[in-house]
Amino acid sequence: MGSIGNQVKTVVLLGLLGSLLMLAGRIFGGRTGLFVALIFAILINFGAYWFSDKIVLAMYRAKPADRKNYPSLHKIVEEVAAAANMPKPRVYIIPTEAANAFATGRSPGNAAVACTEGIMKLLTDKELKGVIAHEISHVKNRDVLITTIAATIAMVISYLAQMAQFSAFYGRRDDNNRGSSNIIGLLAFAIITPLVATILQLAISRSREFMADYSGATAIKDAGPLESALSKLDKESVKHRLGFGSPATSSLFIVNPFKGQSLLALFSTHPPVEERVRRLRAMRF
Repeated sequence: MGSIGNQVKTVVLLGLLGSLLMLAGRIFGGRTGLFVALIFAILINFGAYWFSDKIVLAMYRAKPADRKNYPSLHKIVEEVAAAANMPKPRVYIIPTEAANAFATGRSPGNAAVACTEGIMKLLTDKELKGVIAHEISHVKNRDVLITTIAATIAMVISYLAQMAQFSAFYGRRDDNNRGSSNIIGLLAFAIITPLVATILQLAISRSREFMADYSGATAIKDAGPLESALSKLDKESVKHRLGFGSPATSSLFIVNPFKGQSLLALFSTHPPVEERVRRLRAMRF
């Protein structure tokens, strides 16, 4: 699936998530509950969106990469940024042997790319270029904005679901006219709705990973480096795991740094590496 296909998939998933929000608002909270939840979620996620680069870089102890110590990394970032027709992002190093990388920033003008010490040792310059191209594509594709929108909607749904649970318990205790079947139905819906919202949110994350793979390979006109890098990183992620950070930010990374903690593929922030490699191999330039 190419760039257009992944864009369409993202729009469809966001549409489903929005529809689920409207349904949850009608059933759980009515207009007042929906409005309060929406304002609350927007404020929280706006702050996260605006300061996301500073928050995530601090969380992973990232330090600015000195050009004298990392000349090849700076050169690669400059080349990829030029190929993507965007400003050069700030460059950071994360002090860990775990091999990984991520990009952050709400726009190309304030973007940052962070690479771990482990990925610098593991990959060749050509493979690292493929990884940087993937990460810079996330910034160019405005994935921070898209994931923030998805997170906002999912948060509102979760808030409304909690309201519904309190309402159901209160009704069961004090409202003798309400049937137990209605209470059970409301509780079931309150549990299932945020679960479905989470699945849709994670599906959006996986779709953007495919798109960044495609966009990154297209920018440097070569899918081979990223294909090779992903295979190496997938194997290395089992040997060295990040000892700090949070699974909540795993979608930022080129491969899931907390791999193995999800019980089902539906709850994974990343598509299977095997599928990503297969799609990259199918690309022709």
